[in-house]
Amino acid sequence: MTKIAAIEFNNTFFFKFLKFGLVGFSGLIVDFSITYFFKEKLKVHKYLASSLGFIVATGTNYTLNRFWTFNSHNPDTVIQFGKFFMVSLVGLALSNALIYLLNDRLKWNFYYAKGCAILLVSLWNFFANYLYTFTG
Repeated sequence: MTKIAAIEFNNTFFFKFLKFGLVGFSGLIVDFSITYFFKEKLKVHKYLASSLGFIVATGTNYTLNRFWTFNSHNPDTVIQFGKFFMVSLVGLALSNALIYLLNDRLKWNFYYAKGCAILLVSLWNFFANYLYTFTG
């Protein structure tokens, strides 16, 4: 068992990491479903539809991670959700920056760039939430 800063790499840690990944995948489905519904069915502008998808997915991801992944009972849910949302916004900015760098500047295929961004930002999101949002 190895320990770095406030992280103890044991079975509990890896199980949380796996749960976080499953919640993230469910959030991806929620995000795309909401985006599709608003953009294609209600004809809402694509950026507004995408933003709505992101916001709804952030809410469902927070709830699932709070209770299932991190088993948090912190009574300050507004503050905790604010932290989670800020981590998610930073992740979104990092993702867009990586896609811009890899796709627009380095001319990688868009979906390869997006895939790399998802992998890297998922690590950011997990560790930031593990060490910041759901501590204590």
